[in-house]
Amino acid sequence: QVQLVESGGGLMQPGGSLRLSCLASGSIFTGRIFSFYDMDWYRQAPGKQRELVARITSGGSTDYADYVKGRFTISRDNAKNTVYLQMNSLKPEDTAVYYCNVRDTAYWGQGTQVTVSS
Repeated sequence: QVQLVESGGGLMQPGGSLRLSCLASGSIFTGRIFSFYDMDWYRQAPGKQRELVARITSGGSTDYADYVKGRFTISRDNAKNTVYLQMNSLKPEDTAVYYCNVRDTAYWGQGTQVTVSS
């Protein structure tokens, strides 16, 4: 069984910051440790399709969607089986449920709600 548990969402004013966490546990990490996996953050706003926000490889390389580049930072702590998403300069259009994903697998967390509003 694989579990991805996101946390850190909430209500924030425009221009504010939030830090999301995704804790990974389960069987696929037993034989291959967490550090071997590429991890992604996605988001889904009401009425819209789920979209990729950021990704980090096993080697620590990162990539970002244009709409968050320069504002969001993805990182990982392999000792804690955790991937993070630091979100700065938040905008109302960042409002969405944020999910983490083990890349190229069907393993998703339950999501954490981020609402940016004054």
